[in-house]
Amino acid sequence: MSDLFFYGTLRHMPLLELVLGRPASQLKFSQAALKDRAVCAVQDQPFPMILQEDGGVAHGLLVRGLTEEDRKRLIFYEGGFDYDLSPQTVDLNDGTSVEARVFYPEPGLWTPGQPWSLQAWAEEWGELTVLAAQEVMAHFGRVDAEHIARSFPAIRTRAWARLAARQRVTGDTRNTATDVIVRDRKQPYINYFAMDEVAVQYRQYDGSMGPVLNRSGLMQGSAVIVLPFDPVRDSVLLVEQFRTPVYLIDDPEPWMWEPVAGMIDPGETPEQAARREAEEEAQITLNSLHYAGGAYSSSGSSTEYLHLYVGLADLTKTIDNGGLGTEGEDISTQILPYERFMDHVDSHGFKDLPLLALAHWLARHRDRLRG
Repeated sequence: MSDLFFYGTLRHMPLLELVLGRPASQLKFSQAALKDRAVCAVQDQPFPMILQEDGGVAHGLLVRGLTEEDRKRLIFYEGGFDYDLSPQTVDLNDGTSVEARVFYPEPGLWTPGQPWSLQAWAEEWGELTVLAAQEVMAHFGRVDAEHIARSFPAIRTRAWARLAARQRVTGDTRNTATDVIVRDRKQPYINYFAMDEVAVQYRQYDGSMGPVLNRSGLMQGSAVIVLPFDPVRDSVLLVEQFRTPVYLIDDPEPWMWEPVAGMIDPGETPEQAARREAEEEAQITLNSLHYAGGAYSSSGSSTEYLHLYVGLADLTKTIDNGGLGTEGEDISTQILPYERFMDHVDSHGFKDLPLLALAHWLARHRDRLRG
């Protein structure tokens, strides 16, 4: 059976074309519906699910004449969400019925939310979903759908960071459309992080195009860094946790003292992420946030962009059970008087660069914050 019925995000033509790898003009479409079904948003997820509902109607799109390659690509993409094909009878607008396959979620995997709207979804999540699908489909034929499913939260986080990066302008008049040429781009690795390899030329200062350079980048999302500061008690709070990269470089002290930090989730603002991470990692509530700047953490190797904050809070307790167990976090906190904290900065007792940046920002603005 080569006919499929789409009730959800694959009705969005830019997404369907990307997943199939060919234009919609080559496909045959018919409006159709599934009786006694409803399409609902998945709770806490930017995609829908279909479920049984007596008297309900799930409207959608019947796509005919799909090839075996099309089916493989669709199964790979939908498999990342744990959706499998199920044979169903769908009704066409002319009153006839046909047999088609429909992607159904694994029973009990997702919790249904409110009725789902394609238009509302496209306005809020369409662009991000297409960006995420670009990364997913770049690995078609190289990894299995289960691998993609494990990586998908990070894939969406990277897509959200890419959308934010496109708005990050400071007035540079050079144009990447004419001043950068990509000869080849590969995505050889995907997991919590991803790696992109590129053969690239860029315009040099003498006006000529430079040589083809082979470069790679660690693809990451954007993050927030928050140093909690109590202006009344004149103290700061730090978190400590084990950092695997520090261990991998043979540093004998891989437990790092840092500010509160975390990735910005899709749909989140940096400020929302900062407040959420303060609750999760340190179990504190931030009274206010003061922006200390934003920058790439290591522009020669990584896409990670950091939003730096000092957060005012009442710092009265420390914990040794911070973080989310589901993310493998095991976090302890300590509260340091400001003078002792700065003595430790000046004696090079910290190894975390964002912590040092925020310490120096706090030194310049402490009197104002305490006032």
